[in-house]
Formats: sequence, C-alpha cells, structure tokens
Amino acid sequence: MMKGVHFLVTLALLALATSLASAYDPSPLQDFCVAINNTNSAVFVNGKFCKDPAIVTANDFLFSGLNVPGNTENKLGSDATNVNVDTLPGLNTQGLALSRVDYAPYGVNPPHTHPRATEILLVVEGTLYAGFVTSDPNKLFAKVLNKGDVFVFPMGLVHFQMNIGKTNALAFASFNSQNPGVSTIANAVFGSTPPINPDVLIKAFQLDKNVVDYLQKQF
Repeated sequence: MMKGVHFLVTLALLALATSLASAYDPSPLQDFCVAINNTNSAVFVNGKFCKDPAIVTANDFLFSGLNVPGNTENKLGSDATNVNVDTLPGLNTQGLALSRVDYAPYGVNPPHTHPRATEILLVVEGTLYAGFVTSDPNKLFAKVLNKGDVFVFPMGLVHFQMNIGKTNALAFASFNSQNPGVSTIANAVFGSTPPINPDVLIKAFQLDKNVVDYLQKQF
C-alpha cells in the first residue's frame, strides 16, 4: 500500500515539475509593465488593445514610404525609418518589425541594443562595417558587409554599423518583435533624465569629471 502511495506521489511531483518547466511568461513588449488591480488607473499594457474585426480594413496592414530616404543630415550621419506596431497597427501580435536605415558617407548607427528582438540586417547599397559584442566576456564579432550581405545581431547584445564608403549606404533590418525597443548606449548613459550622478560615471568609465560633464552636455 505504501509503495503505491509513494508511486502516486512521485508521479504527481513529476507532473508538477513538467508543468513548471514548460510554463513561461510571454516576451515583454516594452521596458516595464507595473501590475495594477484597478483598471481605471491603468495607462499602459503589454501590447495593444485589439480593433473590432468588423471595422478592420486593408489599410490597417499597409505602410507606405520605405522608398523614401531618411534624413542623414545629423551628427551621426544616419537615420532609421521604423515599421513597428506603432506605425503599422496590423503588426500587433504578429511578432515582427522592419526598419530602413540610411547612412551618409562615414555615417554611423551608434552602439545600441534592442532589448526585445534579434535583428537581421540586409545591405542594399554601399559598404558597412558592422558588429556586435557578446556579454561577459565581451568578445567582438564584426565584418565588412557589402551589397547583398546579411548579418545577424543576437537579441539584447550591443551592436553597431558604420558606412565606410564614400557614397550613401542603405540597409533593411528585420526584427522578431512588433516592438523591438532601442537603447542607444551613449544616450542612455550620458543623456538619461534625470542624469546619472557624475560620480558613478567617473568611477565606471575612469574619466575625469570635466570629460563626464562635457559628455552629459552633448546628450
């Protein structure tokens, strides 16, 4: 009798362990979503509310304009035109997004991360130097990419691209999230609101206070 009880208990524990192992949270669609019981005070959800199917039209699945070059007349010399759930409602729940990235000669898409997506980049025109850095240990994987080349940036890792040619460059990026998010390293570190205490940055980057003050003013 006791052996039978032990067998049943073992089966129950195995079933529980299996269910726990196979259960997981859905991927987040923004940086955070603080739980709240009172929906009257809810202002943000993990995703989007759904439009009534009876009033959905073909226009909800259309985005126009990726044929138009971005404005690269800025300090970085690059510009991204993003097609995500905010600009194309039909992407909601589909788990993908797209970007057109334009680069002026020697323009750079600076080191940044996409916290919620892996990126695959296709070079359409020009020559790019592109790469990503792994988590600890920080190993760089970088290549010179030419027209027709494809490169993958794993989810959440710091990556970049730079136009190393004398002519404009163009690339298209795809993401496995309707809202990949982007955190540009320099902006996040030196341009946060409110700013990070300079003492933290001085110690972390081993920089003089005047350099930190200068960098914080730039962003």
